[in-house]
Amino acid sequence: MKKLETLFVTLNSWALILMLTAMALIVGANITLRYTSSHSLSWADEAARYLMIWMTFGGAGLILRIGGHVAITNLQDALPALGQKILRACLVVGLLIFFGFMVHVGVQYAQRMQFQVTPALRIPFLYVYAAMPVGFGLLIVHLLLIARPFITAGAFKPMDDAHASAPMPGGARG
Repeated sequence: MKKLETLFVTLNSWALILMLTAMALIVGANITLRYTSSHSLSWADEAARYLMIWMTFGGAGLILRIGGHVAITNLQDALPALGQKILRACLVVGLLIFFGFMVHVGVQYAQRMQFQVTPALRIPFLYVYAAMPVGFGLLIVHLLLIARPFITAGAFKPMDDAHASAPMPGGARG
């Protein structure tokens, strides 16, 4: 199970790195063309925008793993140890329900948009709006993988614990 989790986190990380790289190359090429030839790529801004949307939804689960989302812990801190565990378990269940609902809504919305195409790229909006159900699906998986240490210890699962000695993208260690 540990190897599968390591593979999952690594693939999610690499997908984000590839999207960020593509976005930087597209925007950089467009700026270079604009200043060197007075022409630009008509689709560059649109492609960068859609890559940013995918990066936002795709990266939310990785940030969840390390406790990077905004959290207010006043109530939790005021409770005794057992109360804190119960509250954290309720939070996990509530988040799972919300994430599941957002997957459902995202799928419905993406399906409604499948026949409309983007202005410049002329791709179906389905591919743009699919970022929402995919991203929330990834959030569900990440949350399930960190739920036990979060509920029992109140600690998030740091990236290096998720894949102890596996190299991170770019050669760094997590």
